[in-house]
Amino acid sequence: MKSIIRSPFFYVGDKYKLMSQLKKLFPTDIDNYYEPFVGGGSSFLNTEAKKFYLNDVNKNIIKLHCYLYDFKKNREKFFEILFKTIEEYGLSCSFLGKTVPDELKKEFVKTYYSRYNKENYLKMREDYNKDKKNLKLLYLLLIYGFNHMIRFNLKGDFNLPVGNVDFNQNVFVALNNYFDFSKKNNLKFFNQDYKEFLNSHSFKRGDFIYFDPPYLISNSEYNKMWSEKDERKLYQILDNLNKKNVRFGLSNLVIHKDKENEILLNWMEKYKVYEVNSNYISRFDNTKKINSREVYVTNYEN
Repeated sequence: MKSIIRSPFFYVGDKYKLMSQLKKLFPTDIDNYYEPFVGGGSSFLNTEAKKFYLNDVNKNIIKLHCYLYDFKKNREKFFEILFKTIEEYGLSCSFLGKTVPDELKKEFVKTYYSRYNKENYLKMREDYNKDKKNLKLLYLLLIYGFNHMIRFNLKGDFNLPVGNVDFNQNVFVALNNYFDFSKKNNLKFFNQDYKEFLNSHSFKRGDFIYFDPPYLISNSEYNKMWSEKDERKLYQILDNLNKKNVRFGLSNLVIHKDKENEILLNWMEKYKVYEVNSNYISRFDNTKKINSREVYVTNYEN
């Protein structure tokens, strides 16, 4: 895992833990890399290509990608702004040595960060909801929030509670890796429905499209709006790309807990299928593995 770059968004469903396997299966000669469901971005951060076209329907994650990308040549300014903001709100920052008092650590062994940061985090959340153009606050809400998620209520307000985390060494390393990659590569970001994104581009020999769509049989927040109709439409699109000799790769779950994705099982028979060791664990008991089968489906030989 040491050679794998992690996204500084720590996104739910991010492919960081699987990239050591997937990277070996991606084409080695990519001109233009397209990703219709980019999410946190660990997939593109571990891929070599001449140009990157990166899309997500979530406008906030794309705004954050663009926000970081704009600092690719001035990361010092970015960290100056971020650390000043952390100090202004009185949040802990273990990276800078601003830690939680020992007595709090002893009293709340597993939740001391959330206990220490809760009040100040809620103030920061309140300030962001008054000015939703303030992307530095949105990024810090993601870092200090529960499970590093981005979640808004029906009124459009960010409503995630505080998490038991803070700005640490892992965040600093991930951000620097993101800036390093952004400085060396040509990235273009889009905020469209994936079908609109694909229709707006013409694909050529040497291009590659990586699909990591919502998983039909997983119950995570990200997947709730994905239906069987969406699943079938995606596979129609992939079949059309195959007819045009456009290379693609698809990550998806065939089995998860007591569910089986029969649509995927039937469709993938015509393509090359690789097994991916995903090792899902129960969110209620991290010692218990969940029965799952994840696959990577391609229409090319590497």
